Amino acid sequence: MMRKVIAVVGGSAVPRPVLNLAERVGRAVAEAGAVLLTGGRGGVMEAACKGCREGGGLNIAFLPGSDRSQANRFVDIAFPTDLGDARNALVAGCAHAVVALEGGPGTLSEIALGLKRGVPVVSLGGWKVPGVVEARGPEEAVSEALRLGT
Repeated sequence: MMRKVIAVVGGSAVPRPVLNLAERVGRAVAEAGAVLLTGGRGGVMEAACKGCREGGGLNIAFLPGSDRSQANRFVDIAFPTDLGDARNALVAGCAHAVVALEGGPGTLSEIALGLKRGVPVVSLGGWKVPGVVEARGPEEAVSEALRLGT
């Protein structure tokens, strides 16, 4: 049976409490037996990858550039896309569901691209967008993402 892929999106420069949430989301993805997908850089992406690795899970990243060394130190498998911000469409579109944390316009683009493709999006204190399911904590966010993701 194919494992579910949960994308975690959020800002690269966010406060420590948001990074702590992202780390817990990554760990919850791992503990659920799903695969974590991120953009592979810093901030929320790095924290989620760290949590996933510490939870014994597998994470993959679609990098914006052409160099694998751009990946954060917790990425297990890096795909250099050389697409810049257009890689957001891959992150949002290749997942069974997206968990969105606090972030800027890049995060909003991933939310919108996921919704446009029919990918369920669960928000954990991030953007308030119609069609996005709100979660109260990291474990609930992952549980809802797994329930909604097909």
